[in-house]
Amino acid sequence: MSRIEEILAKAAREGQVRRTADIETDVMAPMEPRARLSALQPAAPPRPTAVARPVAAPSPGMPLAMPTGAPAHAAVANPVLTAVQTVRSIRPHPLLVAARAPHSAAAEQYRAIRTRIAQSEGDRRCRTIMVTSPLHSDGKTLTALNLALTMAQEFHRRVVAIDADLRNGSLHKLFGLPDGPGLSDVLTGSIPLDQALVSLPDLRLTILPAGSPASQPTELLGSAEMRRVVDTLHTQFDRIVVDTPPASPLADVGVLSPLIDGIVLVVRAGRTPRPAIDRALAEFDPDRLLGLVLNDVEEPRMETRL
Repeated sequence: MSRIEEILAKAAREGQVRRTADIETDVMAPMEPRARLSALQPAAPPRPTAVARPVAAPSPGMPLAMPTGAPAHAAVANPVLTAVQTVRSIRPHPLLVAARAPHSAAAEQYRAIRTRIAQSEGDRRCRTIMVTSPLHSDGKTLTALNLALTMAQEFHRRVVAIDADLRNGSLHKLFGLPDGPGLSDVLTGSIPLDQALVSLPDLRLTILPAGSPASQPTELLGSAEMRRVVDTLHTQFDRIVVDTPPASPLADVGVLSPLIDGIVLVVRAGRTPRPAIDRALAEFDPDRLLGLVLNDVEEPRMETRL
């Protein structure tokens, strides 16, 4: 953790991580489209660049097959999913740059995160990645979806993005999709998993929306049924990106941690208080923390000489 502490201290000295009042709601918080993911690493260049440590990417629309390393019990208990809903008419949010502007500098930053995750795997495959943040309004959902999109695009693997915020799910809204059934409905037994998955073939991505608001979200996320959902998705997808509620003060992240291979923590430059970052880091197993993303960093002005 000393390396992360050095990174946060450097960010604090530069005025990028400061105390703040009034943290607004998460996903739709206004952020500059030119914002970058700052490389939270001591050796990183002074300009904002990519962050964390990385993963690889899948893509729906391909024949479903059993990926190597899938749990044997899942292969027997969970048949191939066949009733996935396909949606081609979508309106991605402008800040989903990996979908709207895949050749932009901002999209390149998400690809850099994906690459760092892949490089950090070593002998341990990181198939299920949790993206969270210390507080609301840090940009974790945008980061999770842009990361999932770049994974699907680059390597043509099968990727599913799960909205595990059963209190205030908004992942589907970023694609312009209406409210509908999702993870909470699967966990309560209202519908089978097949009927909750939504395939976006034009983006080579599958999503599992949060679904109906849940009265006991923490209990649902910590249930045996949630483990069965993840095991089933492991048989169908190469990468699973899980968007969760903020790490504090809710217990949702803690109950999901046993199902996760790696964690990415999103910090919003100039907005996320340092104590909140420290509290969030204390919630995680250091071995599962892939890295931190410094979000909403202004691009430095560059002088052009002719």
